[in-house]
This record gives sequence, structure tokens and C-alpha cells, in this order.
Amino acid sequence: MIRNNVLLLIFSFVAFMFFSCAHKSGHRVGQKTRIGQVANTGLSRPSAVVASAHGNKMEGADIFKKYTSAVFMVFTSDGSNVYQGSGFFISEDGLAVSNYHVFKGTGIGDEAIKLTGDNTVYKVSEIYQRNEKNDFILFRVACGETNFIPIAKERPEIGDKIFAIGSPRGLENTFSSGEVSGWRDTYLMQINAMIDHGSSGGALINEYGEVVGITSGTFYDGSQANLNYAWSIEAVKPYVE
Repeated sequence: MIRNNVLLLIFSFVAFMFFSCAHKSGHRVGQKTRIGQVANTGLSRPSAVVASAHGNKMEGADIFKKYTSAVFMVFTSDGSNVYQGSGFFISEDGLAVSNYHVFKGTGIGDEAIKLTGDNTVYKVSEIYQRNEKNDFILFRVACGETNFIPIAKERPEIGDKIFAIGSPRGLENTFSSGEVSGWRDTYLMQINAMIDHGSSGGALINEYGEVVGITSGTFYDGSQANLNYAWSIEAVKPYVE
């Protein structure tokens, strides 16, 4: 009964989002961590597409057209409230990535995946890896063939152009662009592409149409300096083949 009530809460919120301008932050603090208590599944490493070499550079408009359907909205619940974030596919068979904190406090079955242009609610079928330190979760969505973004072979350098697709404040698949502003840790990238709550888990893409990071948040809430950050996709690479 509890699971049914949670799903009803999520489905009701998703329906409300479709017909209103309301939004909900993808970030939450102080909730219990059920997803973090789930042991690794022991499943073999899933397959993803890693670019072998750069292709031609792409304009931002072309990147958005090509990959907007590879990015999706995520709705989770702690049983009382519903939260919204983003995620994206890295293979054609539903393998996906998002931020760990988007799923924190929920379990498999207590989430809803909303694909672009599709009002069907999909579920997470498997979790392959979750990492709170580097804030990522690798999972499979129970849906059919999916558009996906290939993983970049190399990490971007400071000054490289990047593009972000996510759903800040519930505004589905918003596009922004900027540059890599700095590297603050092995996997922590500073960017000046505009993101907000709800962008968490979205795709950060380079000029060659390859995903280089997972958009996550801002260094200082309320700052006017556009100090945003993303986690490098390099953190996910060891868990795919």
C-alpha cells in the first residue's frame, strides 16, 4: 500500500507538471538514504558507446536537435514530497546516468522516468553502480530502443566549449552553453553554462557531440558569478565497457 501511495504521488505530480508551470527542485537534504543501502547487483558491466576519435565539430542547435531525446526527466519521492531531476542515455538499450543525489532517499520502483515527447511513465529496472562521492548513478530504464549520447574519449580542457541539456525548475530539456571554467578535483569540473535545481543529472556535451559530464549544481547559492559544476563522465567509465 505504501508503494502504491508513493507511485500515485509521483504520477499525480508528473501529470500536474504537464498541465501547469509549476516546478520542483531536484536537490534535497537530510532524507534517509534507501538507495545507498542497496548492495551492488553483481550484474556484469553494461555496454556503452565510447567515442574512439573526435568527429566534426557541431553547432549548438545541431547538438540539441540530435540529443534532446536522449535526455529525460526524473521524478523521485521520499514518501511525502516529490522531487525532480534529469538523466540521459548512454546506450541504445536504455542504459542511463544521473546524479546519485537525485535518487537519494528512494528505491527501485519509487521513481518515474519521463522521456521527451512521451507522456508514458517508465521505471528503473536495474541499478549497476551508485557512487555518492562522485555523485553518479548508473542504471537501466525499462523502455524500448533509446537515443543516446556517446561518451567522450578524453576529458575537456579549460576553455573548451560545452553544452548542457537538462530540466531546471521542471522546464523540460532546457539548453544552455558555456565553457569549462576549471577543474576543482579529479572528477569535479567548474562550468559557466547556466543550470539550476532540476538540471541535476543532465548531460554536459562537448562540441563533437560527446558527453563529458553530468550537470549537478552551483558552488555558491545566490552567487551572481555563475559558478556551476558538473561531475566528469570519467567517473562512470570504469563501470561500462
